[in-house]
Amino acid sequence: MSQERKEKSSASEKKEFIDTVISLKRVTKVTKGGKRFSFAACVVSGNQTGSVGIGLGKGREASLAVAKATVRARKSLIPVAIRGATLPFPVQGRHGASTVIIRSASKGTGVIAGKAVRAVMMALGVTDVLTKAIGPSRSSQNVVKAALNALAQCRSAERVAYLRGKSINQVIKGGHHVEAQ
Repeated sequence: MSQERKEKSSASEKKEFIDTVISLKRVTKVTKGGKRFSFAACVVSGNQTGSVGIGLGKGREASLAVAKATVRARKSLIPVAIRGATLPFPVQGRHGASTVIIRSASKGTGVIAGKAVRAVMMALGVTDVLTKAIGPSRSSQNVVKAALNALAQCRSAERVAYLRGKSINQVIKGGHHVEAQ
């Protein structure tokens, strides 16, 4: 009975994830006997409620590479603080030569982003955001990793208040004012 519940819960968990293949490349290893072909996949996975992850996988067949990457992406989910349908404040992330700037946007703006960052935002569950990928590297893997580095900097107002030892109202309205008692 308990095993049936576990299967049902794992099936419902699988349905809530969104997986997007960012890149799928055929790679070649040259050996003494000739060339060996395999596939390398990059997958972004998220639950659309504030968690997103990236996974890389390699395999002799494309489906094996994507499956490995998907499993690794789901294991490497990071929580991201979101405010409504956008981010709480602008952030910037770097990875390699790629830089990604992510800014919060007003309601109804939509996801203004390139292919790689759009996949991250959709998997995260953010629907209103402005992004820009800057740098000479247009490698989709580096752009996704830079976006994840930027998103890792997002903190909720509750977390910032806890770290500063102040109340949430002091953080939101500015804690430099002394309240009259």
